[in-house]
Amino acid sequence: MPNLSDVTGRRILYGGDYNPEQWPEEIWPEDVRLMRAAGVNSVTLGVFSWSKLEPRPGVHDFAWLDRLMDLLHEGGIGVVLATPTASPPPWLGHLHPDTLPRDADGRTEWWGGRQHFSHSSAVYRRHAAAITEALAARYGSHPALTLWHINNEYCTYDHGDEAATRFRRWLQDRYGTLDALNTAWGTAFWSQGYGDWAEVAPPRRAHYLRNPSQVLDFRRFTSDMLLECYTAERDIVRRHTPHIPVTTNFMPLWSGQDAWRWAEEEDVVSVDLYPDPRDPFGAQEGALVQDLTRSQARGPWMLMEQAAGAVNWRGVNHPKPRGLNRLWSLQAVARGADAVCYFQWRQSRQGAEKFHSGMVSHAGEEGRTYQEVVRLGADLARLGPHAAGGTIHADIAVLHDWHAWWAADQEARPSARVDHADVLRAWHRALWRGHLTTDFAHPEDDLTPYRVVVVPQLYALTDAAIHNLLAHVRGGGTLVCGFLTGVADPDDRIRPGGMDARLRELFGIRTLHEWWPLDADESADCDGFDGTLWSEELEPDGTASETITYKGGELDGLPAVLRKGSAWYLSTLPEPDALRDLLARVAADAGVRPVLDALPADVEAVRRGDLLFLLHHGRDPVTVDVPGTHRDLLTDTVVTDRLTLGRYGVAVLSAPEPTPRAAHPCTAPPCTAPGNRSPPPAGRTPS
Repeated sequence: MPNLSDVTGRRILYGGDYNPEQWPEEIWPEDVRLMRAAGVNSVTLGVFSWSKLEPRPGVHDFAWLDRLMDLLHEGGIGVVLATPTASPPPWLGHLHPDTLPRDADGRTEWWGGRQHFSHSSAVYRRHAAAITEALAARYGSHPALTLWHINNEYCTYDHGDEAATRFRRWLQDRYGTLDALNTAWGTAFWSQGYGDWAEVAPPRRAHYLRNPSQVLDFRRFTSDMLLECYTAERDIVRRHTPHIPVTTNFMPLWSGQDAWRWAEEEDVVSVDLYPDPRDPFGAQEGALVQDLTRSQARGPWMLMEQAAGAVNWRGVNHPKPRGLNRLWSLQAVARGADAVCYFQWRQSRQGAEKFHSGMVSHAGEEGRTYQEVVRLGADLARLGPHAAGGTIHADIAVLHDWHAWWAADQEARPSARVDHADVLRAWHRALWRGHLTTDFAHPEDDLTPYRVVVVPQLYALTDAAIHNLLAHVRGGGTLVCGFLTGVADPDDRIRPGGMDARLRELFGIRTLHEWWPLDADESADCDGFDGTLWSEELEPDGTASETITYKGGELDGLPAVLRKGSAWYLSTLPEPDALRDLLARVAADAGVRPVLDALPADVEAVRRGDLLFLLHHGRDPVTVDVPGTHRDLLTDTVVTDRLTLGRYGVAVLSAPEPTPRAAHPCTAPPCTAPGNRSPPPAGRTPS
């Protein structure tokens, strides 16, 4: 299958969504001029163009797109051509109301926004296939075409009648019989037993709590239906252009798709990423999403969307301060991105996203945003031949699973404060702050490449996943596991003892007596740190080799942290510094060290291939020790032993090219006495 390297070569793709249908045609050549000046080499066309491409059913207008494809090709800019199926034209919903989704209350979601399609609608799928077929037939051989982009940010739920029919069919394929369904859903509770498939419906509004196993299966079903929509369009374009890779864009750490499964169906894995510029952990949020996306891609990936400045959907939408856009873009490259793109090229003047920034803002060519875009384009052009295709090695894997997330984050749990994604962020943040490079992995993946496996929280685990964790420890690996892991099976059935017995034995736990969730203003005093969010009443079995205990209160003297050999269990969430220090200690004991020692707190260090990326997330200059001699690719200067990073500064260091040695006049080996060499020039301060 084709992949991202077939598009990039030794370049980093740079550009973004281009929506020229919003602008007079005389602006298009000006756009191409500005793109070329900024180093843009790739744009995405057609994401929201269905009503312009097909203004009436079966009536196509491709002339404008023909001219654009030709114009961009002449300008040396490749095209990522999108299927426009995320936003059907009004005529489709008007003529076929059954194509519109309904929410859990039975309310119709109308046109006038986007994503207003029922993933289960046969009529929607037929029209989506038709416009995809027309685009692939017309542009499959166009020289500007480099990549296909299917739909956009798949995120639609549908509880309507056609979705209900498809849900029943999906359940029949999964369970075979109603008896098996009733067992899996635990329908003996509250007299929910089903005697006919026609009685089964999506989890619509209920008087009180809904069946959690039914809700869990509906989330699985929704992910699968959306995936069917994607693969149907993907297969159409592949038939026309088997040599052109295909992608669709994930949203960052979004719960609606089983992204492990989706990534297997993509030639290129791509994601949209919008950390809040005011979030003190915005850089860590970016690192988490980048690590997860790289792991799904199993190599280089595509940053499909980010903001050049402010977004428009937060309560208060802050712009990016000078230099932050460059810093976060280069962070993505450091963590494996071979494409850095934006929504969108030119900031809209009308519509719902007119206050969402663009690479060319309302201030135009003279604005700070565009000037920073130009500078970044030059940086990426310098880095491309050295960074593109480079891999990242990690000795630590963080385990994440969407099914465990879906099962955990429902109603009627011991604590509504425990959010799977927030717990995941806390653990990844601790590793990030400890300057430890991590991959993500599915709990059933091969874990042998990793010395340390970290499980922030996996509430529901398959037997295969549990065996995988046990095998990792028995094979000499280290396992660090957070609370509420292994509590339930894949049907959300609580395992006997409140935690799988095999895991309890692994960690040295005889009995899990009670869960003790903590209030927002409450902490658990532990020996050496405060625990937050959660605590547990554990009775150890006497086999643990190390214990950190609770101090005071109902759990006084009981274990907050247990270690049995190389298996650790944390029954609380340590405060951030304590979790960072604990994970750093565990990693060091396993022979895993940071990329560089003694890094300043605000400096992130990542190795990609032979390159060392240093990223400064602070505003005040800092000095970083980098033993040896390097060349900074961004400034083309030699750096020896240390360098200073300014506000949001970045350095990308490689070994310097060897200086050609003059021919020696005699046959003896070249003289290598230290006095015969001049010292390299001192490194400059990267900006």
